[in-house]
Amino acid sequence: MSTGVPSLLISWLALAAVLGSVLGLSEDLDRPLFGPPGSPIRLHESDPGLKKALGFAEERYNRGSNAMHLRKVSRFISATKQLVKGIRYTITVELSNTQCKKSSMLRTCDFYPESQKLKTEVCVFEVWDIPWQGTSTLLKQKCQLKADSEQEETTKVVDASTSPLSEESVELLGKFKEFMVKYKKDYNTQEETERRLQIFHENLKTAEKLQSLDQGSAEYGVTKFSDLTEEEFRSVYLNPLLSQWTLHRQMKLAAPAKSPAPASWDWRDHGAVSPVKNQGMCGSCWAFSVTGNIEGQWFLKNGSLLSLSEQELVDCDGLDQACRGGLPSNAYEAIEKLGGLETESDYSYTGHKQKCDFTNRKVAAYINSSVELSKDEEEIAAWLAENGPISVALNAFAMQFYRKGVSHPLKIFCNPWMIDHAVLMVGYGERKGTPFWAIKNSWGEDYGEQGYYYLYRGSNACGINKMCSSAVVN
Repeated sequence: MSTGVPSLLISWLALAAVLGSVLGLSEDLDRPLFGPPGSPIRLHESDPGLKKALGFAEERYNRGSNAMHLRKVSRFISATKQLVKGIRYTITVELSNTQCKKSSMLRTCDFYPESQKLKTEVCVFEVWDIPWQGTSTLLKQKCQLKADSEQEETTKVVDASTSPLSEESVELLGKFKEFMVKYKKDYNTQEETERRLQIFHENLKTAEKLQSLDQGSAEYGVTKFSDLTEEEFRSVYLNPLLSQWTLHRQMKLAAPAKSPAPASWDWRDHGAVSPVKNQGMCGSCWAFSVTGNIEGQWFLKNGSLLSLSEQELVDCDGLDQACRGGLPSNAYEAIEKLGGLETESDYSYTGHKQKCDFTNRKVAAYINSSVELSKDEEEIAAWLAENGPISVALNAFAMQFYRKGVSHPLKIFCNPWMIDHAVLMVGYGERKGTPFWAIKNSWGEDYGEQGYYYLYRGSNACGINKMCSSAVVN
């Protein structure tokens, strides 16, 4: 299709402006029943843990509401759970008004018999439960008013199609068209285009919320991922295995740096960092993080900067799951067993798993072992300045909408235990008094600041300190 926005799309947008839409919640209805470790598992509404999580979400919703009457679940739609240092529940339900005021006990409250007084909302809740600590946290609450009836909705469709577009709607269409042109987006059907516009609209709101609450200097907004739901972004570009701590191989602890950390350091200025690469639509960030680290280690020991093969790991690392995720600790072990890494030019990246084509005689770099670093950020900085770029991992929620600046999301957006993306830490410093880590990402140079993400340094933001490691080249 062309990059222009067709007339049917304009009609849809006018409808959205009048109705407000609940379709943005639909991605929660199509999750898998089962999958690899760490993937969401669909639940029946009778699940005891789900009932507890839903009760907690319901209570928090009512506590934060300004309404006079209590609301409770009137219809269960779907739910999943995901093991992430505890259990994360994603729940989609309908909430409706009861006849009880807020001082009442919710379980004894009846709904209004009159449908117009119910004022039903469709809500998505994310609850993080740690049973062994007896703690629960409401990570996300997204609610939108449900249309009262299909008849009312049909009437409004007719009215909307003949209504003039609001200034806000025209601005949204302009942004979406610009996004499609810039990132060469081409959707197969009109329905898909309309769905992507709707997701784009929701993502603009999320970026605005991140922007208003950010504690650093970051700018959030439209990125090449702005037409993806949070779930799509996670499943395609991120790595759920990183948060599965039981899967991690125990590593030897690195010796501390001999000297304190200098005020700033950047290995890009010293020739130890190759150009930014692009993992494509494959959850292989773990391979890029590890090869970037080994490129730096090889440079420091041998004086030559090589671009090493991530595809070799995607194809030949039997300990990890290729595009479905992996762990740096496993990757180091796999490289030792293979005998080393070929160069990018000898074993080029395709972005999907294929038959292992590793050739021992083409090995360009090898490692002898690997080490885990301290979790203290000052010690991490000192080690980095002395020993080279570091393989690290973090919670990447805010990264979907990051454009530039030093990102410092609130903890609720960037839980340090919910790590899902591996990257390469190449340096650190300050910008106008704000300390940062310089992070080489693997989403291409059209992401962030020429492919780099800058994260606040000094508060263990987004779990950046929890999984720091390096290969050892003797």
